[in-house]
Amino acid sequence: MKSKLKKDTCEITYVDRKKVASVRKKIKPEYKIQLLSDTFKVLGDPTRVKIVFALSQEELCVCDIAKLLGTTKSAVSHQLRVLRNMRLVRYRKNGKMVYYSLDDEHIKNLFDEGLRHVEEL
Repeated sequence: MKSKLKKDTCEITYVDRKKVASVRKKIKPEYKIQLLSDTFKVLGDPTRVKIVFALSQEELCVCDIAKLLGTTKSAVSHQLRVLRNMRLVRYRKNGKMVYYSLDDEHIKNLFDEGLRHVEEL
């Protein structure tokens, strides 16, 4: 029995050297590729995605996030530490309170674009 050819691959081998050379010049250094990959890995956790979503709406403290997610302050603090280490969120202290927000507008844009993508499915 002959195997069927896949329709999603080329039937011949041909390399467009100009396109390959053009992209090769633009490709980012390995350490930047790794950082981007790590960012997406961190966002691969549903709890962290919920936290990022919440912080894209409002600056919140750990207690607010724990109440919102129905989890413990300890669990939220752990997730926030992971997000902070990747520079996805930041905090500010106000007296005895610590408030979290997204690190910058790039994170909000990245998140919003990802959300738009899945909502179009």
